[in-house]
Amino acid sequence: MDDLIRRAAKDLAAAGNVAALTGAGISIESGIPPFRGKGGLWERFDPMEFAHIDALMRDPTKVWKVLIKEMKEILDRAEPNNGHKGLAKLEARDKLKTIITQNVDGLHQAAGNTDVIEYHGTFAWQRCMDCGKKYENREVDVSKIPPRCDCGGILRPDAVFFGEMIPAEAMWRSRQAATDCDLMLVVGTSAVVQPAAMIPVIAKENGAKIVEINPEKTPLTFEISDYLIMGEAGEVMNRILEAMEKI
Repeated sequence: MDDLIRRAAKDLAAAGNVAALTGAGISIESGIPPFRGKGGLWERFDPMEFAHIDALMRDPTKVWKVLIKEMKEILDRAEPNNGHKGLAKLEARDKLKTIITQNVDGLHQAAGNTDVIEYHGTFAWQRCMDCGKKYENREVDVSKIPPRCDCGGILRPDAVFFGEMIPAEAMWRSRQAATDCDLMLVVGTSAVVQPAAMIPVIAKENGAKIVEINPEKTPLTFEISDYLIMGEAGEVMNRILEAMEKI
């Protein structure tokens, strides 16, 4: 692993335009459960019953009580971990240009990253289903469910529910970032959710080096990634940054 850490540090030091694709694995260390996989929310909740746009439109009170309220409480407590902070430090060193995240927690921005493409939207903000006004998640009063906008409309997370389209701008900007970068960090994603899983493929096809940081192998490991550093995002990022100091 030490050799791979040094290799990543050298590759990042030599890169001119770094992009990152992040998934649920980077936020688990902040106490945020994943949606999929072992311990994921979909083990407890049927996503078609509680996370589909039709379910939200049909019975927003039910969806708020079962899913959104719990997510809000988790996110209100969550803080960026060393994985998020490490990526923010790479931006501060003028290496990392763009983060494409599948996460909806807003922790990259909280850590200090400024160009974050939220591929699936965000739970860090709520928006009115009538007028579209947005409210920061932490400021929304949930003493009455569902919470309402000043106009009387029901609030909902500013995220992509099942049955909704990924925002066109997020898809376009992600493709552009993947095309333009010369190195892509893939951090904490299982790389099975489409179309986000194609982003590293686009980067690879355009000549970028793909450095994967994950606790286990993924579909990218064998054909797309140049190498995999197996481990938790926070620890690996700390070690890479330390190694970069010695170059």
